[in-house]
Amino acid sequence: MPTAACWLVKQEPTAYSWSQFVTDGKTAWTGVRNFQARKNLLAMRKGDRVLFYHSVVGKAVVGIARVEKEAYPDPTATEGEWYCVDLVPEEALPHPVTLETLKQHPTLSTIPLIRQSRLSVMPMEAADFAAIVSLGERSR
Repeated sequence: MPTAACWLVKQEPTAYSWSQFVTDGKTAWTGVRNFQARKNLLAMRKGDRVLFYHSVVGKAVVGIARVEKEAYPDPTATEGEWYCVDLVPEEALPHPVTLETLKQHPTLSTIPLIRQSRLSVMPMEAADFAAIVSLGERSR
C-alpha cells in the first residue's frame, strides 16, 4: 500500500474556520479556481493527511485533516472543469504554528506556503509536514 501523501489547504477563518470545520465534522473543499490547485486536488487520495491553515487573519497552521473522498466535480462551479475533495478533521494542533514561525524555521522557510503564498491547495513533503506537527505539539 502506498504511503499517504501530505497536503496543506488554506482558508480564511472569517469564511470557514477550523472550529466550524470541527463542528461540521466533514466538508467538501469547494471553490478552488486555480489550475495548479485543481491539479493538486486531483492528486489527493483517500487517507492523505492535510494541514489546515488559517490565512489572512491569524496566519497559522491550526489543525490536521484527512482526505475522506477523492476528487469529484465541484458542485459550486458554474463553468469549467473544477473539482473538490471531502475532508474530515482529525485533530487541532495544541499550539498554532504561525507563518512567522515557519519563515524563521531553518528547514521550513522554503515550503510551498512561503514560496507560493497565493496557492490554496499545495503538496507538502512528509518531513516538513511532520516538522510542522511537531512544532504545533510543543508547548511554547
